[in-house]
Amino acid sequence: MYAIVETGSKQYKVSKNDTIEIEKLDLGKAKEVKLDKVLFISDKKDTTIGAPYIKGAHVVCDILGEKRDKKVISFRYRRRHASSKKKIGHRQGYVVLKVKEIVA
Repeated sequence: MYAIVETGSKQYKVSKNDTIEIEKLDLGKAKEVKLDKVLFISDKKDTTIGAPYIKGAHVVCDILGEKRDKKVISFRYRRRHASSKKKIGHRQGYVVLKVKEIVA
């Protein structure tokens, strides 16, 4: 059984015991999270397609921790303008989740 879940404007294909990294959420000190924007559920016999989401379906995940991606440097400048340089660094934060169960 697997499901396609939307979170952070991205879609993830998950099944039981999968580990996924999603964009950082405001979770506080929670131990688990429920992702309720389920677009598609399939098992070996039948499939369910949402319009756009499946009512009553959700995916329960345990929170394993947080991590940050490597730094990406953005450098902009205009040639022949010495005072027109801009250097910015960005590190994206992620939450690591382990899928506990898929509820249809």
